[in-house]
Amino acid sequence: MKLPGQDAIARQADEHLVTHRVKLPRKLVEHPIRQVGKRLSLALVVLLATAVIVYADADGYTDNSDGSVDLLDAFYYATVTLSTTGYGDITPVSDAARLTNIFVITPLRVLFLIILVGTTLEALTERTREEWRLNRWRSTLRDHTVVVGFGTKGRSAIQTVCATGLRKEQVVVVDPSGKAIEAATAHGYAGVVGDATRSDVLNRAELYRAKQIIIATQRDDTAVLVTLTARQLNRGAKIVVAVREEENAPLLKQSGADAVITSASAAGRLLGLSVLSPAAGMVMEDLISQGSGLDLIERPVIKSEAGRKPREVGDLVVSVLRGHRVLGYDDPAVGELQLTDRLITIVRATPATHVAPDARPLPRD
Repeated sequence: MKLPGQDAIARQADEHLVTHRVKLPRKLVEHPIRQVGKRLSLALVVLLATAVIVYADADGYTDNSDGSVDLLDAFYYATVTLSTTGYGDITPVSDAARLTNIFVITPLRVLFLIILVGTTLEALTERTREEWRLNRWRSTLRDHTVVVGFGTKGRSAIQTVCATGLRKEQVVVVDPSGKAIEAATAHGYAGVVGDATRSDVLNRAELYRAKQIIIATQRDDTAVLVTLTARQLNRGAKIVVAVREEENAPLLKQSGADAVITSASAAGRLLGLSVLSPAAGMVMEDLISQGSGLDLIERPVIKSEAGRKPREVGDLVVSVLRGHRVLGYDDPAVGELQLTDRLITIVRATPATHVAPDARPLPRD
């Protein structure tokens, strides 16, 4: 008879036994099973060729049991010869058979061994090579972006950030699903399989050295736990979290999130705006689609813009970031622009407008 909660305890114990692996992107190579299949086929061809050669010169061989060599004996001789077993019960006795063994069967034996030993060595060295790549990756990874959750929100967030110039090598995906991590590595991102609420899993993603952390989990309670763990491991990183319910946003900010995006309410507002004005909805969708049409970007004030008002700037200024305050373009407190200010502007998407994400934490409420 099982006690209440016994199944849950057993599941937690099983989770602790799981090895949390780091998977790096691989180059497009042939599937390992297909590679082994090709080598096995080649080995069988060599075996068949050797048996045919022996059977074609059967008169040049003698069998200690009955004196003659038939087709079965030819395959038997080919097998024990190529595998270097050599029982000696079937031997070449004629000069032609011996010459054939010297110049044909011996090279085939070497080829057979190369095929089998090569496959074995490759399998043995694969793990060593992977460990070397992993250690090198860890030693060079700095100021990267960790994305927790590779669902629709996580993939869209990565695409948007990479559109600003972030290299794929600087993105690490954490997800409990092995299939999701395989999809991430197929896109060129490094991946960690495991539960992101655990600090050891986040440490495998080198989160303590990350510059930005994007949390896009399926559940809001999971997002809170991941945010708490991430903020404990990295005090200076920018943490942006997506939640479903707006009532959970204050809890996320108390947990250490710099910005909280409410996916359900944001989608609802966009739906409502599209009903009231389809054109306005199209413009908003264009603004949030990075790299095409109109883009909303953050950039510093340049020297030629210092001392001017926001409306006198060439770009369409939406807001001004001054210190820890976000001021509207028409806010009297803005006055003239300063070199320490940053601008939120709307620009036409071109390769020149790709601006790397800001390293500075977002202003807190």
